[in-house]
Amino acid sequence: MVDSPLVSVSSRRLKWSGRTECGPVRKNNEDAFIALQLDSREVHHLGSIGEAPTSEHDFVFAVSDGMGGAKAGEHASKIAVEVITKLLPRLYRHSEERHEAEYPAVMEELFTRIHKDLVHMGRCYEECRGMEATLSLCWFTRTKMFFGHVGDCRIYRIPAGNGAMLQLSEDDTHVGWLLRNGKISEREAKNHPRRKSVQKALGGGHQFVSPQVGSLSCEVGDRFLICSDGLVESYYEEQLREFVRSPECEAANDAARMLVKDAVLRSGQDNTTAVMVQVTGS
Repeated sequence: MVDSPLVSVSSRRLKWSGRTECGPVRKNNEDAFIALQLDSREVHHLGSIGEAPTSEHDFVFAVSDGMGGAKAGEHASKIAVEVITKLLPRLYRHSEERHEAEYPAVMEELFTRIHKDLVHMGRCYEECRGMEATLSLCWFTRTKMFFGHVGDCRIYRIPAGNGAMLQLSEDDTHVGWLLRNGKISEREAKNHPRRKSVQKALGGGHQFVSPQVGSLSCEVGDRFLICSDGLVESYYEEQLREFVRSPECEAANDAARMLVKDAVLRSGQDNTTAVMVQVTGS
């Protein structure tokens, strides 16, 4: 990656916003999101809106959607983000000594530990039996973004300039597979009776889970959207692209709140969560 002569790596910053809403239909919110700043010693929870340089710390943002009877789903998503907070300092220390090509192994270890903790909770407590969670996570270093994903939350990249918005994650659903392979249209996917059926999740009855992992270089002006399926259900892809590319959304400090508010007005049938992260200069 060649850096812009006007913006050095050491002067880069991240600007973020996060928002989650229960919506008018659901009684409880089974979504959760997290924003963290970390180094080898400690991890700090960040506010739902903020900005910080990337020269001294890494940053992690994640969205989780819990599933299960009663309030098990709500507990599942919260456990998922709590485990992230506990494990990341140790994994950060390991990653400092590794080549970036080994980050996928670090990501897989994180997802495996969350999966095991959810399975353990489900076995030990009747009210947690069968609890599951999806998870989409972005880990930002000074120049790159590493991601891990299981389930049907999504990670999008909105590149600087007029480049096309790209979905980085793949939905772990049968309907998602049909759509990716051209078997059905987007409209058919929106109305498919099995669109909510997740084939891969953390916890539950799954013996083990292998996350989708990947990485890419970050350019100044790039934005990344992490969102739950509740937000995705409210838009067709073209509608979502138009919204995130609108001047109001691009300039907003609280882009996630704008997205969630609009999505709830459009549908409001499910819990709705978004985290928007932008790479900026000094």
